[in-house]
Amino acid sequence: MKITKTTTLEKVLEIPNVEQILSKYKVPCLTCPMAKFEMASLRIGDICKMYGIDEKEFLLELNKASK
Repeated sequence: MKITKTTTLEKVLEIPNVEQILSKYKVPCLTCPMAKFEMASLRIGDICKMYGIDEKEFLLELNKASK
């Protein structure tokens, strides 16, 4: 699966062990109670903007993990 800035968090979480990458970038969505309701609509690009994450670097790591 190719991950882009429009890929939802729900799809990203289908990748085995991806939680480690999300933790590395301090993505709080894993522990946020509201995220459970938003995962199907929460896009990687939006997460990067909200939390000041380098989108290019983040997508590179996520795509490596998805192979």
